[in-house]
Formats: sequence, C-alpha cells, structure tokens
Amino acid sequence: MKLPYAAVLTAALALSSTVQAQSVNQRQGSQQERIDQGVRSGRLTAGEAVRDERQQGRIDATEARMRSNNGGHLNGNQRARLEHRQNRASAHIYTSKHNGRHY
Repeated sequence: MKLPYAAVLTAALALSSTVQAQSVNQRQGSQQERIDQGVRSGRLTAGEAVRDERQQGRIDATEARMRSNNGGHLNGNQRARLEHRQNRASAHIYTSKHNGRHY
C-alpha cells in the first residue's frame, strides 16, 4: 500500500514543480508582452520601455542564478522573492503606461 502512495506523491510533486516553473516563465512572457504592447500603442516611450525591459532582464538573471544554485529548481522562498519582484515590475509597467506621456 505504501508504494502506490509514494509513487502518487512523487508524481504530484514533479507535476507541481513543473507547473510552478511554467508560471514563473509565463509571468516573464506576460510582462514582456505588456511592454511590447505599450510601445506599439505609443503608451510607453522608448526610454520607459528600455527601463522596464532592463528590470525584466535583472529578474530573469536572478531567477537563473537562483536555479543554478539550487540544482535547477526554485524553493518556496525563492519563488516568493521572484513573485514580489515581478509584482513591483508590473506596477512600474502600469505606471509607465498610464503617466500621460505619448510619443
């Protein structure tokens, strides 16, 4: 009886980490799409877009560093730190897109 339970638990954990990794990467892609859309619509200036893209690049580099230091995985604390940084980046993108500058 323990073997099937252990197998199910292992499979659930593997699936969970895969889904979580996708959500981090999906968030990066979503943020980049918001920046691109802001440039296309004229809501973001070139300078604002560069600043927001640099911020995304720093978050991406931090994620890569965290994963390399942890065998390719993120623990809960690391995931929370990345999410917090993405939340701040999202607020910056919103502010940049809604500050009344159109070029």
